[in-house]
Amino acid sequence: MTVVEGINKAAIPRDAATLILVDFKGKSPKILMGRRHSSHKFMPNKFVFPGGRVDPSDRKMNIASPLNQVAEDRILTRIKRPSSQKARALALAAIRETYEETGVMLGEMGLGAPPLLSGTPWEQFTSREIWPSLDSLHFVARAITPPRHSKRFDTRFFLIDAAHIAHIEEGIVGADTELTETVWIPMNEAKTLDLPSITSMVIDEISERIAGGLNPYLPVPFFHQVRNNYVREEL
Repeated sequence: MTVVEGINKAAIPRDAATLILVDFKGKSPKILMGRRHSSHKFMPNKFVFPGGRVDPSDRKMNIASPLNQVAEDRILTRIKRPSSQKARALALAAIRETYEETGVMLGEMGLGAPPLLSGTPWEQFTSREIWPSLDSLHFVARAITPPRHSKRFDTRFFLIDAAHIAHIEEGIVGADTELTETVWIPMNEAKTLDLPSITSMVIDEISERIAGGLNPYLPVPFFHQVRNNYVREEL
């Protein structure tokens, strides 16, 4: 167990998910990152992966395929009231938030339209006849925001090959949106951006994981508080 930094007590973290889109074409893999709006109280102007809190609709959306069993088991390790529904909702939250923040829609086409969830972002998946597919997701990290922050999240990081992009909606990113710009940047250059410390650490982790062939049995890092220190453990 490696100690990362000292921390103090704070608020209860909320379940969240984020998605790391990787374009494996070319000599160096590229990842999709977005700059958070300057008005945000939480990490303003920082470059991050798209993501956010789990929404009730994430528990209802139909899918083309379930999570890999190894990934599901890791997601449900060391949590209260583990269930397949919870793991599924976290994975779907990562896909939905990616669409909401970047316009990128991930999933399978040619299966007809999934059932409509009216009044939610999933309605756009229905109109485009896109079914989210969870077996293409890799669970690569978990991190709980240090207690010194006023907002805290228990975030699960997923990785997916950009080859699974089904559609990109234009006009989602702009000067007044949650992410004011997005960039595809070579992974080996990503740490030159203004990043939160956890994002920088996760980039190191996924670089090693990709070098290991994205083996689902590789340990999943878990960053969280233990006796007033922020530590890295493994799931």
